[in-house]
Amino acid sequence: SVVRLWCGSQSAVCLVTGDQTLFYKHLDNSTQTAGVGLQTNSTYNPWLGLTLALLSAFLIGGSVILKKKALIRLASNGHTRAGDGGHGYLKDWLWWGGLLTMGAGEVCNFAAYMFAPATLVTPLGALSVLISAVLSSHLLGEVLNVVGKLGCLLCVLGSILLVIHAPQEQEVTSLQDMTNMLLEPGFLVYMLAVLLLCAVLVLYFSPRVGRSNILVYISICSLLGAFTVSSVKGLAIVINTVFYDISVLASPLTWILLLTLIVSIVTQVNYLNKSLDTFNTLMVYPIYYVLFTTVVLSTSIILFQEWRSMAAVDVVTTLGAFLVIVVGVSMLHLFKEVQV
Repeated sequence: SVVRLWCGSQSAVCLVTGDQTLFYKHLDNSTQTAGVGLQTNSTYNPWLGLTLALLSAFLIGGSVILKKKALIRLASNGHTRAGDGGHGYLKDWLWWGGLLTMGAGEVCNFAAYMFAPATLVTPLGALSVLISAVLSSHLLGEVLNVVGKLGCLLCVLGSILLVIHAPQEQEVTSLQDMTNMLLEPGFLVYMLAVLLLCAVLVLYFSPRVGRSNILVYISICSLLGAFTVSSVKGLAIVINTVFYDISVLASPLTWILLLTLIVSIVTQVNYLNKSLDTFNTLMVYPIYYVLFTTVVLSTSIILFQEWRSMAAVDVVTTLGAFLVIVVGVSMLHLFKEVQV
């Protein structure tokens, strides 16, 4: 028979057989002989999560270049531009290559949450902006001015600091842990406040000042990030668990997380498209990155408690690294057209 044990952030599978001489492994990795076989099962691997997050940034940054080259080629051949309502890019293999590359990047980003803290994975998404900027200067002939190069340097510096001082523990490693975290009173109050604020923005402010105030649409997208990241983290645990315990698919939480993820992503895409269609792209992306990442960091602190075991210097340095990345991203976007 098989018995599943939980102890803190660790889980273990006990295999009980009729053999007299068996082995079991304690949660502290010591091995002894007994009548029970015990094998630890921990998904936490920060270096694998970091690798997946970096791969995701490279793929997403490269996908922007592939799609851009496809659109430029179509425009040069006399096709109606996408901004004018043209859909000729749907017949271009290069554009589809960019779309598939972006999809692969998002899959890697999703998988990164299985192995590393959200505090580490989400801010590193800024590297895709850096990669697309560098590649566009080499492959598309776009000029990367001195301010942009300095912004790239700041993004790299902030990312290095973030990796060094990011949380080294994962507190949520099972669906039971996730359920307990979600039912914490502090988190329930936080999510209720986020949901009410989203409702006010969608129902009151969006129809009235949405097209004149850049913060309305972007705030809706960013606040929904709390639901998106929480759902992704939970579903990542489900995917990892289902290989040895298929009963997680029968858990109501699994389907609640999946439905929450779908609704939040669809709503985010809708309002992000509205903001891009209404306001200058150079303004939208920096503001969106800052607000979205701030919401994710707040959610991580309240729900996942990945900062609980960090020293004060690590907390301060992590926040400082995030601010450095914010400045770098802003310099890349806001001063893109400046001739320096």
